[in-house]
Amino acid sequence: MNKKYAVFTIILITTILITGVISTVLHQTQPTPTQTPTPTPTQINPNPINPTPINPTPINPTTPTPTPTPKTTPTQTPAPNTIINYTYTVVKTYPHDTSAFTQGLVYDNGVLFESTGGFGDSSLRKVNLEDGCILQQYNIPNYFCEGLTLVNDTLVQLTWQNQIGFIYNKETFTLLGNFSYKTEGWGLTFDSNKLIMSDGSAKLTFLDPQTYQKIGEINVLEGNTPITNINELEYINGDIYANIWLTQKIAIINPQTGQIKGWIDLTGINQHPTTNPDSVLNGIAYDQQTNRLFVTGKNWPNIYHIEIKPLN
Repeated sequence: MNKKYAVFTIILITTILITGVISTVLHQTQPTPTQTPTPTPTQINPNPINPTPINPTPINPTTPTPTPTPKTTPTQTPAPNTIINYTYTVVKTYPHDTSAFTQGLVYDNGVLFESTGGFGDSSLRKVNLEDGCILQQYNIPNYFCEGLTLVNDTLVQLTWQNQIGFIYNKETFTLLGNFSYKTEGWGLTFDSNKLIMSDGSAKLTFLDPQTYQKIGEINVLEGNTPITNINELEYINGDIYANIWLTQKIAIINPQTGQIKGWIDLTGINQHPTTNPDSVLNGIAYDQQTNRLFVTGKNWPNIYHIEIKPLN
């Protein structure tokens, strides 16, 4: 019994020792498992409306020197139009036919061409400046004639309300043709490129001198105020001189803008006024060669060579 117990004890101890040795060997040779790294979560920008730029510019940079903005010359606002007021001096007085209801007046080589108006009394005339004698006359009884101008070798004449204009040979007064327009006809002049026509309103109309078709227009203004009743016209050294019906003044008009550049006050020039309210200042002619300015009126007894001088 004791012998069997001793053998059993030896076997048990041996088994325990062997098991321990095997466990130790297995523990030393088992590979260490690879640890899976814990992923770092990507941080989402909490403020997507104003994301941080890749290369943000500092709000208050201290090192960079800012590039100066180049200076520009501002566009100057044009100064308001300065209107010059003129007075006059009579240089010489010439006789004028008092039956002539003057509607248009043109100077050419020592003579005057004159358009007279009135129903039954209208005419085209060639007049000697020095003595007022009528050298040539063509009567137009069926029309109330108005403005007149010289275009090369032809005379162009308007009618008041018939909306028809006439073209004549300057030397013979032979009627060469006619043309039509849609307004009344008052004054007419020529600037070497186009005809300029008034119709009693504040508007000037430009006509082609070959076709007599409308090619433009301007409104005549003093500042923002329209100037109406524009009557007889004369183109003088780049400006339009215009009688203003029922006044004693001539307007000087810028033909590009329509603005009034000056006023010539001719009050008192007619030394023989009449009681006829229609006998008003009307008729402007200019001698380009000698720089002489002539004025007259409807049924006036004189034509005046005047010089003008500014008051201001």
